[in-house]
Amino acid sequence: MAPTDHPTSTWEPMQDGTVFYRKQELYSMQWKVQDLSDFKVVGARYGGPLAIIRDEHKVIALGGAQRFTKPQIQVYSSSGGLISTLSWDQGKIICMGWAYDERLVVLSEEGLYRVYDLQGEYEQFSLGAEALEEGVVEAQVHETGLVALTGSLNFLEVRSWEGGKAQTLASSGLSTPPHCWTIMPPELTVSRHVEVLISTDSTILMLDNLECIDQRVSRGPFTFLAPSPNGKALALLTAQNVLWVVSSDFQGELAESDLSLEGVSGPPKQMVWCGNDSLVLVWDALVLMMGPFGDALRYFYASPVHAIGEIDGTRIVGAEKCDFLQRVPSSTDAVFRPGSTSPAATLFDAMTHFERKSPKADENIRSIRPELVAAVDACIDAAAQEWEPYWQKKLLNAASFGRAFLDLYDPSEFVAVGQTLKVLNAARYYEIGIPITYTQYQHTSPEHLIARLTSRNLHLLALRVSSYLQIKADPVLKHWACAKIAQTKGISVSEKDDDDIVQTIVSKFKGQYGVSYADIARRAWQLGRTRLATRLLDHEPRAEDQVPLLLSMKEDRLALKKAIDSGDTDMVYHVLLTLKKRLNLGDFFRLLEDGGPELAPAASLLQVYARQQNRELLRDFYFQDDRRTESAILKLEEAAEANDVVDRTAAIRAAGKSFSEDKDRGFEARMMDEHSKLLILQQAFEKDADGRVEFIGLSINDTIYKCITTGQSKKAEKVRSDWRVPDKRFWYIKLHALTEARDWEGLDAFAKQKRSPIGYEAFVNHLVSKGFPNQAKNFVPRCDAKQRIDLYIKCGDWRAAGAECKERGDKNRLDQLRRMAPNGLVQRELDQIASTMNAR
Repeated sequence: MAPTDHPTSTWEPMQDGTVFYRKQELYSMQWKVQDLSDFKVVGARYGGPLAIIRDEHKVIALGGAQRFTKPQIQVYSSSGGLISTLSWDQGKIICMGWAYDERLVVLSEEGLYRVYDLQGEYEQFSLGAEALEEGVVEAQVHETGLVALTGSLNFLEVRSWEGGKAQTLASSGLSTPPHCWTIMPPELTVSRHVEVLISTDSTILMLDNLECIDQRVSRGPFTFLAPSPNGKALALLTAQNVLWVVSSDFQGELAESDLSLEGVSGPPKQMVWCGNDSLVLVWDALVLMMGPFGDALRYFYASPVHAIGEIDGTRIVGAEKCDFLQRVPSSTDAVFRPGSTSPAATLFDAMTHFERKSPKADENIRSIRPELVAAVDACIDAAAQEWEPYWQKKLLNAASFGRAFLDLYDPSEFVAVGQTLKVLNAARYYEIGIPITYTQYQHTSPEHLIARLTSRNLHLLALRVSSYLQIKADPVLKHWACAKIAQTKGISVSEKDDDDIVQTIVSKFKGQYGVSYADIARRAWQLGRTRLATRLLDHEPRAEDQVPLLLSMKEDRLALKKAIDSGDTDMVYHVLLTLKKRLNLGDFFRLLEDGGPELAPAASLLQVYARQQNRELLRDFYFQDDRRTESAILKLEEAAEANDVVDRTAAIRAAGKSFSEDKDRGFEARMMDEHSKLLILQQAFEKDADGRVEFIGLSINDTIYKCITTGQSKKAEKVRSDWRVPDKRFWYIKLHALTEARDWEGLDAFAKQKRSPIGYEAFVNHLVSKGFPNQAKNFVPRCDAKQRIDLYIKCGDWRAAGAECKERGDKNRLDQLRRMAPNGLVQRELDQIASTMNAR
């Protein structure tokens, strides 16, 4: 259409001229497809790409070179430009569909599905065992998932494109395949879960993940079901070609039309919505649009076409051209409707007169002065809804002309629409081929359009749009870097080539915050460019992004070093445990040993972890590192925790063996030997006592002490002899033990046995401290004469102390005692002793 053609040249009226629809040609197709009916076609919404594959049920002539080739899916833009060719080798294709981010989903009969990006890279997943065994009969894809009908007539749902397990929906109770079925995407349902509408017999079943509800419709069977883009209405086509439109809850009937009255026969090939208020039905080269009041518009094409329902119209793709059919927006209708006297039309007319320098411009402005704000807004919106830049500019000029007569008007919408139209016109250009409308652009987002440009490798345009709209360009740059690396796939490159690529990427990312080099490095590694990936990771500032990829790349030493440098102990532990799981113990320990000071902190952390969680690992680590002393100490710790004496003895002997292998630990080795002998002896003592007395775990001193307190003096002497316990220590032990046992006769006999090597003051002091002063004073006479007075006082026997003073003739000390006497009775006794000394 020439830019000078008036916008109303493609309008056609409906509803007695109250509503207009327009079909405008978007592109002349660039492809070489002759007959679209020879292919299965699926188009993405929002002006998205088209995927076509030869219909295997159609007989077409193939050249000799193509006769034995595998099926190929060709992806084109809406203008017919080839974007990519995808190989397919997984058997019969049941369904194709587009995700929201313009990835193509292809499902096979065996339940395998692939999610392709526009460059041909894909991820492959499975619907599970049931789909593999029973096969997939039908399936439908929506923007965030798919629903498949298996051979056992169960419905399986995939809720994302991340490869999650397919969920089985509630049982439908079907015994035969349904006549047709469709899905209500989760964004259109109250429950925010997929709902499946199934035509069976004369009714409709509504199925979700919890229940199956019979809607009790009696007009079936139906050949087509189609929910409106906003989810408020449902179109049903009966086997008699009666088009019936009801509310999505089946509570209200909205419209009914008999298609046979429109001169068509047989079921259509497609039925899609044109926005939310009309339906488009396709029979090969005939497109029939049915309005809500039974009105119809017919459009004839030279060859079969395919329709793609949009939220604000229908895209019609044929072999020769791509059209867009939609209801004329209200703002456009207000401006351009023939004979319109709306304020917007008057403002547009005033601008035209102003360009001609006609005084009628002022007259028109004066006539709509109270409605001038609404007129300016309508012209701005009409400009946004126009496809041709010529009319966009005319409408924006009209809005700008009207603004000049307003004192207060917020220009933000005017500026935003102007910016948006520049972006949309760039995306609509035939070499780009994204015919997105202003309504669709608002429904998605600028970031979504930038992502679509990026996925087509249109990085320069995506960057310019990001800059123009002041949106962060990080995703675009990251995709560009990955695409640049992918260009060298399968090509031999030198180290200098890697350095050049890294330098180019780093220079582009300079000043960009939030760009992850780790994501780019991961892509390089996936393409077999390990050296390049490592170089890129050197520029990644976040260790939490570096380390996981280095582990995946098996750059173990570097991953551990980066984790240590980050100062995050949790990350170091993550690396250590990952390496321990993947490597054999020898290689794992060798990595730490050969790491030198750089990896020393990791070795220390490993010991801390192993000591608390895995003693066997710590034992192996000490053994591998030839740490005999640490191994022995670890054995001693295990011995202390052992409950069984046999295990404890074995652990102590093992500790002794480790000590003996270190020439500087001879003493410790001997101690371990004696300790094990002591345990064996203690075990024998316990056995003799039938378990009534516990010896195991006691030291030598405590063992002697226990033997004496339990009346086993001979055993105590044996221990003393075998372990060469010094006399002084033995006497102290026996003194304390006999005191504990209150064996005063034994204590007296022990004291008389031979001259005490510890003296007898120790006897007195110990007995007094234990609260036995009467027994203690019996040993005072055996003590040094100079100490006896003080010892008697310590025992509380002041009279004996006084008698000792008298015997020694120490009158001064006696006088001192008299002054210190605790009470009058003691003082009188001491006075009596003093009087006898005076008489003498």
